Amino acid sequence: MAESSRKFPEIQGGGSLMIAWQIKGKNVLVVGGGEVAAGRILHVLNADANVTVVCPASGLNPEVSHRVSRGQVKHVDRLFEPSDLDTADMVLVAVDDPAASTVIWKLCKERRIPANIADVPPECDFYFGSVHRDGPLQIMVSTNGKGPRLAALIRRYIAKTLPKNAGNAIEAIGELRQRLRKIAPAPEESPQRMAWMTKVSNTFEWDQMCELTDEDMNNILTFYSDNKVPSLDELKAMRRDSGQPKSELFDGSFGFSVGA
Repeated sequence: MAESSRKFPEIQGGGSLMIAWQIKGKNVLVVGGGEVAAGRILHVLNADANVTVVCPASGLNPEVSHRVSRGQVKHVDRLFEPSDLDTADMVLVAVDDPAASTVIWKLCKERRIPANIADVPPECDFYFGSVHRDGPLQIMVSTNGKGPRLAALIRRYIAKTLPKNAGNAIEAIGELRQRLRKIAPAPEESPQRMAWMTKVSNTFEWDQMCELTDEDMNNILTFYSDNKVPSLDELKAMRRDSGQPKSELFDGSFGFSVGA
């Protein structure tokens, strides 16, 4: 097929690069201590960042004060100083002073530190979207700074369509992947592992994956060597409390068995 005749995705400019930014152990500087700062702090604490809040104590709202008192964040009781940027990997500014915010943003640009200036999209290297969280599952809706309230409405709509225990399903599949790597660790087995995990994900419905137990993980693995995936009914029959004799459920013909 000629290259010119192939169909490729159309470019849609004006968007943001949607990524999962790993900031575990990174130093995040938050300037401000009000309601907006509290939301930013929660986001980065959930991502296991080290957080320092620079703000006079009189400007801390109850939530930020709680974080400080519990030792969840470090608090510097004064206004921002340029030296605060010396150890910062990321800066979040949430103060009611546009001029001061712009000064901080310019300092960040000089030092190439990614920054977000609340409510000033042109002075943001990244945006905070509206996030749905269920254990390992995170879904972010972004309007690229144009309609934060609308993003929240869309996020709630999406969340309502998901199973209540969607996070549990993801935990189960993640655990299965880890156990599979232990019994088939060789790099050359990677394509087979990936193909089999895809087959597992396609076999079970969302609500079925939410039901999977720790025992089920081990039982599913017994089918790997034959490149098969059991049905949910088969897994239920294999459970120790199923009431059926094990000899009727598993005769070893599926391959190896992994102990609980």
